[in-house]
Amino acid sequence: MSAQDLVPELRRALKAIARMPRLLVASDYDGCMAPIVSRPEDARPNGDSVRAMRALAELDSTTAAVISGRALRDLATLSRLPAEVHLVGSHGSEFDVGFVHEITPAATELLDTLIVELRAIAADYENVTVETKPASTVLHFRNASTTDGDAALHRVRIGPATWEGVQVTEGKSVIELAVIVTDKGQALDILRHEAGASAAIFFGDDVTDEKAFRRLHGPDFGVKVGEGDTLATYRVDDTEQVATALAFLVEERRNWLRGGAAVPIERLTMLASPRTVALVTPDAKVCWMCHPEPDSAALFGSLLGTDEAGEFAIGPLVEEGKATPLPLSQRYIDSTMTVRTRWAGLEVTDYLPHDVPVGRTDLTRVIRGEVAAKIRFAPRPEFGQAAVRIETFDDGLRIYGSNEPLVLRAPGVTWEIESDRHHQTAIATVDPSAGEIILELRCGTEDLDIHQPPEHERRAEAEAYWSDWAKTLDLPGIKRDLMKRSALTLRGLVHSDTGSIMAAATTSLPEEIGGVRNWDYRYCWLRDAALTASALVSVGSYSEAEGYLNWLHQVLGTLSGPEWLHPLYTLAGTGLPPEAVIDSLPGYAGSRPVRVGNAANQQVQLDVFGPIVDLISTLSHARKAAGDPKPLSDADWDLVRDMVYAVERRWTEPDHGIWEIRGNPRHHVYSKVMCWMTVDRALKLGDEFGRETELGWSVLRDTIARQVLKQGWNDKANSYTAAYEGVDLDAATLHIGLAGLIDPSDPRFTATVNATEAELRSGSTVYRYHHDDGLPGGEGGFHLCAAWLIESYLLIDRRGDAEALFDQMVKATGPTGLLSEEYDPVAERALGNHPQAYSHIGLLRCARLLNG
Repeated sequence: MSAQDLVPELRRALKAIARMPRLLVASDYDGCMAPIVSRPEDARPNGDSVRAMRALAELDSTTAAVISGRALRDLATLSRLPAEVHLVGSHGSEFDVGFVHEITPAATELLDTLIVELRAIAADYENVTVETKPASTVLHFRNASTTDGDAALHRVRIGPATWEGVQVTEGKSVIELAVIVTDKGQALDILRHEAGASAAIFFGDDVTDEKAFRRLHGPDFGVKVGEGDTLATYRVDDTEQVATALAFLVEERRNWLRGGAAVPIERLTMLASPRTVALVTPDAKVCWMCHPEPDSAALFGSLLGTDEAGEFAIGPLVEEGKATPLPLSQRYIDSTMTVRTRWAGLEVTDYLPHDVPVGRTDLTRVIRGEVAAKIRFAPRPEFGQAAVRIETFDDGLRIYGSNEPLVLRAPGVTWEIESDRHHQTAIATVDPSAGEIILELRCGTEDLDIHQPPEHERRAEAEAYWSDWAKTLDLPGIKRDLMKRSALTLRGLVHSDTGSIMAAATTSLPEEIGGVRNWDYRYCWLRDAALTASALVSVGSYSEAEGYLNWLHQVLGTLSGPEWLHPLYTLAGTGLPPEAVIDSLPGYAGSRPVRVGNAANQQVQLDVFGPIVDLISTLSHARKAAGDPKPLSDADWDLVRDMVYAVERRWTEPDHGIWEIRGNPRHHVYSKVMCWMTVDRALKLGDEFGRETELGWSVLRDTIARQVLKQGWNDKANSYTAAYEGVDLDAATLHIGLAGLIDPSDPRFTATVNATEAELRSGSTVYRYHHDDGLPGGEGGFHLCAAWLIESYLLIDRRGDAEALFDQMVKATGPTGLLSEEYDPVAERALGNHPQAYSHIGLLRCARLLNG
């Protein structure tokens, strides 16, 4: 029997409940897990049901249970279920073997009397038997004649069933008398509470199961086995269909928990406009897009779950029984953020239009070709937590369920609307052979009218924004096309409306598949943004740095001084909300939890001043070289001075460091070096651009340097270490030489490079550190750390090693030239949020240094 034998409504319900964050699956035994038989001791379970229950119990966030009227010892003997499946006997009276000891002496005396009475009644009739349990006794008359059975039942009803302290439960050819108050509904509630279940499903066949069905609510539902009146929502015919339903539930839940068939991170391609970003899979599914801002809730979130988390898919129409063809290619249109995916006879072009007002997020998809295509449009606002209803119109669709208006303009497309319990999805088949099909998703408006100018002009405007800019760049000669893609990627992470810069386009892509190190990087880290802006200045683009510094000035306008800066802010420049978990999403490849917000917002990170002052220095020198009559503005110099004052006040404190370790603060060497760099660059800026510096600044710079050189070095490690009074290494400590605090020719810097290579490098990548940071699991190597080691190799005259590691870093880029945060050198796959600014910053800098 297959899942297709189940009614479609039940399949949809099972599919929906399989996606609940914490699920309780419970069933009666006789009549559900096992068929009803004449001799209760012969009721062997359906093998497929046993395997399904075992599989459910082994899944994360899933509880499986059998709640039976049988005594617990008999249930355990017959069911053959593993210990992971909770067994509840005697209609909820027995949750463990020792339950009998919890019955009071008075209840025990009453139970003994009931057993004597029922045995006396049973003795008068043929094939009427008595079963004893720890807290109840049962009269069975299934095998008796109708006359004898009715007579025995009547005597129990008018006799012991009326005694004080007796709870009566009648089932199929049985009557049970218990000396404690309990039922299957109460047992279900106890299990739900213990499991913290957000939803429950219960299979039952008997009248006693109605008490469990009555307790179901919200997303719960019951499944009645067989005929008869019931409170259950759905019905199946027999135990075979129970097994089929359980097996279907297992596969759906397993698929959901593991995030479906996760596309390798490195194969995801980013679309970008000056306002937002989106990710596209290699087969043209838009799997990630947020609205109204890139750090808002996701509209399409299948990247962090399954297709039910929201996606916009286009591909060739596939005949039943045939395999889905793989795309022939996916690539950027040169020098743009427009992506084209091609199959034999079909092509999909995707881009984010630029001519939209503030508050709008638009996505345009153009289908061309000679073969039919299938479109699946499944928007899921608010990370899929808002129910979606879709209404069809002549020119497209209106989507309801979000606080923001949403429409999809699709003239000439005929849609079929599919519904599940909470959401609707629009499906269409189109034939582009008669002309291109244009789909325009418009978020933040109800306008379905034709847009002016026409689509080809809108696309040309969007592409010119990128290509005209790319023509102005001074790119390294090494891997020039890849460097251009890195520069475009960095610019794509710039939020032009505000000037802020995202650290990455995504949240919660894991640092270890299946792990918990899943963070939200869609915000503006002061450090990351400064480094991104510096990288763009290095290739000849200054406007991003100017926009970021203007944004930073606005943020500082809300504070009493830069020493009170948080490490990161929303793109709008406000504080972050508390870090939260989206339980309804299973995470990329089952990597949970999915997080929004970032608790690092509340950390102390004293390194942030250095990259900001270094950015101002880099920008000022670039302006001077370009002939700007006032390369260092008054506002920027005031910011430099304020940063020095902040260092002066706080540099002696411990902090959480660049890696935002969620443990006790330490005196991180990298943070001290960045404090030193703040003052050093300020002094040099003042000297070169005729700005007044204070007498104490040079003393402060030298004091920090002396302390770092003395306390940061560890003889046992023969290296500068991650923090004072420690022997653990950290790749960020290489900045003691990269920033210029120590001369690269100093043997101690060479020793630090060698120690970093020996302990933290693994083949083609470099890890941040290996010490215990208080979080479970591991992580990949960091591309940025590999870039630092490449630069360090060059400083100590190991060019061959630098070139070799750079080549390996280049090979880790995805097919469209993008890099995520991390890399697993064993599995040879990308990890972490994608694309990551840090990684492209490192790639660009290394290419420039190697280019000489």
